[in-house]
Amino acid sequence: MDTQWLSQLPIKGITKAIPVGGGDVNQAFRLETKDDTYFLLVQPHTTADFYAGEIAGLKAFEEAHVLAPRVLGNGQIDGDAYLLLNYLESGSGSQSDLGELVASLHQHYSKNGKFGFDLPYVSNDESFDNSWTDSWSELFVDHRLDRLRDALMKKHLWNEHDDDKYKQVREVILDKLSKHESEPSLLHGDLWGGNYMFLADGRPALIDPASFYGDREFDLGITTVFGGFDADFYAAYNAVYPLDPGANERLNFYRLYYLMVHTNKFGTMYKSSADSAMNQILEHK
Repeated sequence: MDTQWLSQLPIKGITKAIPVGGGDVNQAFRLETKDDTYFLLVQPHTTADFYAGEIAGLKAFEEAHVLAPRVLGNGQIDGDAYLLLNYLESGSGSQSDLGELVASLHQHYSKNGKFGFDLPYVSNDESFDNSWTDSWSELFVDHRLDRLRDALMKKHLWNEHDDDKYKQVREVILDKLSKHESEPSLLHGDLWGGNYMFLADGRPALIDPASFYGDREFDLGITTVFGGFDADFYAAYNAVYPLDPGANERLNFYRLYYLMVHTNKFGTMYKSSADSAMNQILEHK
């Protein structure tokens, strides 16, 4: 990391800038000064508002008293967007505590009683309209699943056979959601095993949000795709905020969504998994 670039950050006296894992989207660095440690995300050749959604999510977490990184700065330096956060030292902790934390998050609801968010979801690979709506199925099916379907067809990652199956799945999802009363919970939005951590003192924290207000089963469905959450997590979650009847079937909808996201982002390596998710939904119609 260039010293002249670092000197323009709103912190002084940086002694070290160490590259660290920041996911597949950002460049990430651990910054050290004499007195403190920071976490820096950089998105080259992008305006500062690239991070607007993540900042809004982190601030929503703070208002909900959910432990997460704090936003210390955001801007653009030499054409690169940056987001400066406090650094969270990692440790080990309890899946039960994590389950209780997520249940607590989901018990914070949108102030207007609607589904959506003040900002759209924007990344390098896709964007989703989070415009406020009274209908969860409109936000989830029309603005997310259908948009992913269009992207997969445009990239020729799906063919007509896949599209025909999706149309059948879409009808099943709409039917099942019409019989389920959804509430607009504050969601993480991308709750896979890489987006939580335990601090040095054992407390769980949530990181890298793609937040909006939606059905809480959205987050829980995503937790089941790649692992990282064990039986203690789900037991603790249910003890605090029991799931509604039929949840296990509906979780398939959100597994499909996440696998469509990954097919769109990474290509055919996830296509068979998305196909299996569609088959599961049709088997339980």
